Amino acid sequence: MWRPPERIRWQPDPGIWPTTAEAASALLFSPVQVGPLTLAQRTWVPAMVPWRATDDGFVTPEVLGWYERFAHGRPGAIVVEATGIRDIPSGPLMRIGDDRFIAGLTELTETVRKASGGETRLFIQLLDFLSIRRRPEAAKYFQRFLAITEQHRAAISAHDWSEQAVRDHLAAMDEGDLEQVLTPRELEALRFGYRERVTDTDLAHISDLPAVLPDLFAQAAQRAMAAGFDGVELHYAHAYTMASLLSRLNDRDDGYGGTREHRARLPVETIRAVRKTVGDDFVVGCRFLSEDCIDGGNTVDDAAFFGAEFARAGVDFLSLSRGGKFEDAKQPAVGAATYPYTGPSGYECMPQFISDARGPFGRNVEPVHRIRQAVRDAGYDTPVVVTGGIHGFQQAEDILRGDQADIIGFARQSLADPDWFHKVKSGHGEAVRVCEYTNYCEALDQKHVPVTCKLWDRVDRDAPGVRKTPDGKRRLTAPAWEPDDG
Repeated sequence: MWRPPERIRWQPDPGIWPTTAEAASALLFSPVQVGPLTLAQRTWVPAMVPWRATDDGFVTPEVLGWYERFAHGRPGAIVVEATGIRDIPSGPLMRIGDDRFIAGLTELTETVRKASGGETRLFIQLLDFLSIRRRPEAAKYFQRFLAITEQHRAAISAHDWSEQAVRDHLAAMDEGDLEQVLTPRELEALRFGYRERVTDTDLAHISDLPAVLPDLFAQAAQRAMAAGFDGVELHYAHAYTMASLLSRLNDRDDGYGGTREHRARLPVETIRAVRKTVGDDFVVGCRFLSEDCIDGGNTVDDAAFFGAEFARAGVDFLSLSRGGKFEDAKQPAVGAATYPYTGPSGYECMPQFISDARGPFGRNVEPVHRIRQAVRDAGYDTPVVVTGGIHGFQQAEDILRGDQADIIGFARQSLADPDWFHKVKSGHGEAVRVCEYTNYCEALDQKHVPVTCKLWDRVDRDAPGVRKTPDGKRRLTAPAWEPDDG
């Protein structure tokens, strides 16, 4: 992952923990209305992909154990990981693109309800993504993947050469000369791996996105409802289809690119299609970016506009992340795919303890405050979820009391200690396992292996009943906690 040049070392500072009485009167642990539902408290576990599904997208015992462990901490809501809405291969990423996934998802909702005593509400994040391929070996790229054109032949004066001769010649050229022969997209495919964009409207399936996506999301939401979820979160963030449609880099000329209004058009049409399908008694929210954090990408002003538009379209909550884009990602190794959290925008999404003068804690709060204010100015009271480096009670309480957000998302902190919510609410804050923001978890995510936390994944790993990673080196869930009152 990219690191800021300042390289200032920060320490987490959760501050003073509340007594039981102080927690009972805190805004953080007060109810909040989210559409038709009331959350028991304003605490939220955002979607995190733990890489525990089967290779064909089914719920596993390891998936159930992951969410059961979070549910024992009894947060106000848990958002289940990004789940693919298409019935296509996607590795160990959960899927919801066919009715055959409903049974496993139903078991998941039942597991969370039982573990939380019915207190925690459960949403599922719905994701669409376009094709991305691994970075090829140069020889393989020139021999198998590059489509030879007349432009290539002209650039190397090879009009009469056989196609194989052209391929062999290109494969032998150095990088500098290739820049004069290959198009920018061809160079990218060679150096990073081929990646589809929402602007590739010469491809029929990309051109047809406006006709296809609303129904795909709506059908997935209907399956989520059948499986017993309390709602869905439409994934409009980071490097994926909907975020790319929202981006300033989207210059489609079919009415779905260019101006803010046109870029928001398909995401809004999708919200309305989902709402029409599931009705008013099922929560529909969305996750989007407060800033793209890339050159030429969306700013907070763009996000403020989108937030108001999504509220107008009828979402029940707005959840804000930031960054995490392909455009500034590091070049992957040969055989690996580009990972959208390795550049400066990825750092903005998951800043670590080595940071700049702004530090890694609460980096998203001010942008979210501005977006929330724009939503309120437009006349909507849609609750807004803020996430990003929030780990202390007073930090969270101050955000809420300052009207900067309505709900607090704890991602890495809840991974470090799924019992944060129960511990703090019951006056046991001193027992919290505080996240160190080393991004140990993010490094595992980048490798697409089971995500765990360094603070607990080797603690009592050989105890009876502990599920471990396939190599046996790490436990898959945090140890159980019981208060020691005396």
